[in-house]
Amino acid sequence: MAPSTETEFVTIVSSDKFEFIIPRSAAYVSETLRRMLSSNNFPEGRTGVCVLEDYSGVIVEKICEYFCYNEKHKDQVNVPDMDIPPELCLELLMAADFLNT
Repeated sequence: MAPSTETEFVTIVSSDKFEFIIPRSAAYVSETLRRMLSSNNFPEGRTGVCVLEDYSGVIVEKICEYFCYNEKHKDQVNVPDMDIPPELCLELLMAADFLNT
């Protein structure tokens, strides 16, 4: 059962303190974030704020962009690829592995 304090939006914070507010349903694209946000056993579940200390604002911005892009296009076919700069690919792959997306 979801906590009674659950809000429609969550905040994702990067290591350099940039904050990104996205729909909770978009954040749930990540299995890791879903587990943290849906449990009162984790501070993230009580506050609705997830701090990704290992990732810079540039990376977290692209992660949040992907979450929203994925949610927007989840039931569509022939979806165009997201624009991902090659210099971010390795860090984004590592983040995707951690976030289980």
